[in-house]
Amino acid sequence: MSWLGIDIGTSAVKVVVCKNGRTIAETNVSLSVSRPEPLWSEQNPADWWDAVQSAIRKLEPAVRSNIQAIGLTGQMHGAVLLDDADEVLRPAILWNDGRSHAQCAELDGLARQITGNIAMPGFTAPKLLWLRQYEPEVFEKTRYVLLPKDYIRLMLTGEKVSDMSDAAGSLWLDTQGRKWSDEMLQATGLTMRNMPRLVEGNEISGHVLPAIAAALDLPTVPVAGGGGDQAAGAIGAGVTEPGEAFLSLGTSGVIFAVSDGFAANPANAVHAFCHALPERWHVMSVMLSAAASLHWVANLTGFQDVESALAAAEEREMCAENPVFLPYLSGERTPHNDVSATGAFFGLTHEHQPADLVNAVLEGVAFGLRDGLDALNIPVTELSVMGGGARSDYWMQHLSDILQVPLVVRDGADAGPASGAARLAKMAVTEEMGSAACRPPKILSRFSPGQPQTVRLTRFRNLYAAVRPLYSQGLSHE
Repeated sequence: MSWLGIDIGTSAVKVVVCKNGRTIAETNVSLSVSRPEPLWSEQNPADWWDAVQSAIRKLEPAVRSNIQAIGLTGQMHGAVLLDDADEVLRPAILWNDGRSHAQCAELDGLARQITGNIAMPGFTAPKLLWLRQYEPEVFEKTRYVLLPKDYIRLMLTGEKVSDMSDAAGSLWLDTQGRKWSDEMLQATGLTMRNMPRLVEGNEISGHVLPAIAAALDLPTVPVAGGGGDQAAGAIGAGVTEPGEAFLSLGTSGVIFAVSDGFAANPANAVHAFCHALPERWHVMSVMLSAAASLHWVANLTGFQDVESALAAAEEREMCAENPVFLPYLSGERTPHNDVSATGAFFGLTHEHQPADLVNAVLEGVAFGLRDGLDALNIPVTELSVMGGGARSDYWMQHLSDILQVPLVVRDGADAGPASGAARLAKMAVTEEMGSAACRPPKILSRFSPGQPQTVRLTRFRNLYAAVRPLYSQGLSHE
């Protein structure tokens, strides 16, 4: 039996098929992001659905015909607005969109009390307050609000359903109680009727519609609840028990740790969410531009691709004379919760070359992750690494040095969330649970921490503290 995992990423839709604990097929289709105004970040949900269909059709017919169930995962927090006919009203507002920073103040006190989280612009609830103020005609027509992967579920099954881990990132969930909060919904002018039904990630949420199955040459199989991208990634990495943790190096950078029960820590801008399995929770630190910063600097400096940029950086090597980079290209969450923060190079001279800028970005992202790790304030003895950044041994070693934590790269690290979604699909059908269903993949490489970069880290932190008062100057609140 084989299991299909679908990941609605920011830069691509990824599809994997797993069988007997290993990936037997994998396809992806690229996506683009629209930024029509400063702080805005949007995508068309129809593009996700087109990409999902294209990715599935790339699979061999024999692979498709043997799929037993589907699991969904994807970027969290995005707002997909539907009318009474389930038609999309406007482009989806994404997780890294900062336009609702002013509205967060209205929700923050209640959010901390009910959800255990700070109201941040990336979360879904503040986006609806912004829409009510600036696009009232769209707000009035809104019948349902879905998260990105749940829009794909609607297209596949006709069902409006979300899972606990993804719903926790909306800021409408009573995170500890694992149910929608009437108070949080009322605070944004919504009610329960605007929300999808909730299931656990390893429960069946519906079945593929016959017409969709015929069009995609799939059986009419069950679709599991699935999970937000990080919770599903944890399932793929086998991170399910308290004390286990992983580092995700995708567009964003996340350090995710399973907590011993619900453990809110809003003072440090740490997220406390439901895990994708019943009666489990997790905490995580989030930086908004991790591998995204690397792609940006590779393009900025004229390298052919990221691999060429990494090769040049490794040849040039990091040194004490390199500029310091603040990796806040989309603002920042943990630990600063600063939507107005921007990226910066400090200490440039005539002697610096393009590869020095790449090294500065690699180091700056690592320093940002170290800030997040310290904000979690929990013991971490090892981090499994997933995401595209895990392919660079050079970056992995520097990350281990800066975090001062051993890192392990596992098989299938760059397809973690999709693999986790496939595992959740299997669990929904077989009712397997716990470690038996979520064994960690094989270790491919290990990295042990070397000399800590204390002086450079201190300079990085001092630089942010020095420039932070400048960020808000000229920031538009419209």
